[in-house]
Amino acid sequence: MEITILGTSSAVPTEHRNHTAIILRAFGETMLFDCGEGTQKQLVKAKISPMKISKIFITHYHGDHILGLPGLIQSMGFRGREKDLDIYGPKGLHKLINAISNFGFFQINFNINIHEITDGIILENDEYIIETAKLEHNITNMAYSIYEKKKPRFIREKAIELGIRPGPLFGKLHNGEEVEVNGKIIKPEQVLGEPRKGKKFAYSGDSRPCKQMIELAKNSDLLIHEATYENEDQEHAIANAHSTVKEAIEVAKEADVNQLVLTHISTRYKEDKTMKKEAKELFENTIIAYDYLKIEL
Repeated sequence: MEITILGTSSAVPTEHRNHTAIILRAFGETMLFDCGEGTQKQLVKAKISPMKISKIFITHYHGDHILGLPGLIQSMGFRGREKDLDIYGPKGLHKLINAISNFGFFQINFNINIHEITDGIILENDEYIIETAKLEHNITNMAYSIYEKKKPRFIREKAIELGIRPGPLFGKLHNGEEVEVNGKIIKPEQVLGEPRKGKKFAYSGDSRPCKQMIELAKNSDLLIHEATYENEDQEHAIANAHSTVKEAIEVAKEADVNQLVLTHISTRYKEDKTMKKEAKELFENTIIAYDYLKIEL
């Protein structure tokens, strides 16, 4: 998995921080999480083609998380996109996409598949599972986790001992299929090792710290959590339904995540030295996000 954070500001962009948008490149796909104003330009600077985006996941409908969608969709049409685009978000997504479709004069020749989501698994295939949970914000906010399905290691030596020649039968067994060799049925468990844990990535969107996020992010390799405020501004965090650095770190610790990235930084802070100090004192493996930060899992 490769994660690129395109925007790290809160409600208003700054000279160095754009509105929220995160790219995940994994499983042969490019996925976008949230699409704040200016996301197209951030994609250009990060050298990521918007035409390769297969899925967009929206956490909630505040402007700093969605106002880049109209331009992005229109540009895809202008550039001749033909393949379907899947967009996921909480209730109200149909209304939003309908509004975008009637915003200005443009033409698209691809299908937009709209998925209004609730808590639980929203997508599962042979390679990954995507799950959501409703968090605690001043409007409905859906957090996301992406979990890689890792196949057990194929033990070549055992397969050869059982009379299987290297070739297509190896692949079938590794995919969980039984095969027949010399009149004998060989089961996958005879040639596979122990189950392996895949990589897991979780993203909060905007939220107060809550048990739902802890459960969703449990044992993640990476958690991207909002930390709009420094610890001394907890009253503002509560009033505006956001999190402080300390509160986000408490979520990460409870969830037993490996690495934490804090984002959605308020414009009241001209630099992040205090945030970095607060974070490092509480959870060493913490990064204060900046635009174009790239993380490999």
